[in-house]
Amino acid sequence: MSRIGKLPIEIPAGVTITVDGHIITVKGPKGELTQQSSPNVTISQDNGVVSVARKDETKKARSEHGLIRSLVNNMVIGVTKGFEKQLELNGVGYKVEIQGTNIKFALGFSHDVIYKVPQDIQVSVDRNKISVSGISKQRVGQVAAEIRALKKPEPYKGKGIKYIDEQILRKAGKAGSK
Repeated sequence: MSRIGKLPIEIPAGVTITVDGHIITVKGPKGELTQQSSPNVTISQDNGVVSVARKDETKKARSEHGLIRSLVNNMVIGVTKGFEKQLELNGVGYKVEIQGTNIKFALGFSHDVIYKVPQDIQVSVDRNKISVSGISKQRVGQVAAEIRALKKPEPYKGKGIKYIDEQILRKAGKAGSK
């Protein structure tokens, strides 16, 4: 039995979950999310608790059991609290600013890099810190990864865009000759 899949999901006040065939819809104070479920699992709801069970013991059903439960749990968390990823810009002359729905980066290239922010994601900038937030964990992580990919941190001086909690493995530079 899946350790994650068998855990029940508490439904907070103000959140409604509807299951229509294999489509799960979660509505809450921050918005609405939908997710397609697998035919190998069943989702039941009773007394403010959602539980996920698999229909049979095939390898596919066992692998999807915990996945579907985690996706539904992340949808519930997303419509109540939301998700946030923070990035940090390191480097001399590296700048970031918001221009309408775009983010303008000065990353040491011969030109400025413009990143168009998706409609369902909110981005805020405070000096060299970038905060990406939204209700979908997958979308927030994807946008943060795309922003980081614009200029990944390099191992010698640590210049680039990195996650706040990321540790950059630093390499020693050239050894001076005597």
